[in-house]
Amino acid sequence: MSNSSPAPSTAPVLEIWCDLQCPDCRTALDDLRSLRARYGDRLELRLRHFPLEKNKHAFAAAQAAEEAWEQGRGWPYAEALLGRVEDLAREGEPVLVEVARELGLDAEEFDTALIDGRHILIVDADQAEGKAIGVTGTPTYVIDGERLDGGKSQEGLRERIEEIADRLLAGQEQG
Repeated sequence: MSNSSPAPSTAPVLEIWCDLQCPDCRTALDDLRSLRARYGDRLELRLRHFPLEKNKHAFAAAQAAEEAWEQGRGWPYAEALLGRVEDLAREGEPVLVEVARELGLDAEEFDTALIDGRHILIVDADQAEGKAIGVTGTPTYVIDGERLDGGKSQEGLRERIEEIADRLLAGQEQG
């Protein structure tokens, strides 16, 4: 599981179940950026891995994203990779290391992490948890126990997330 912030917080959590080779997840980036701009640290965005079988390089991409989190650049890496879903589909795993290099990360360590599989258990655990809570496609959002499926349509999802987040934050202020 990847956290957007290293310290535990009392902020409401929005989990984003994502396949880093998924064009719909790339489309969702605009909503995530808007949510970050609106809420900042008051809403914790947490990327959860749900690589789909139809996307050949998604499992490796999830492992690479975990390595990016290890190196302190998880969100920038995930966003950069989602911006290149076609490249990843066409060129495969070399794109994962190339994106790391472009972001100034230790590309050799990425290569090693993909070979030794050090992040496989994290990706497997995310995927198993996603299946257990009914995630079937990406992106899927979970906030305050409510699952919102963005794989079919993104329309209205950001507004629904904002409604829930506003309600949770208002409850915190009163409590």
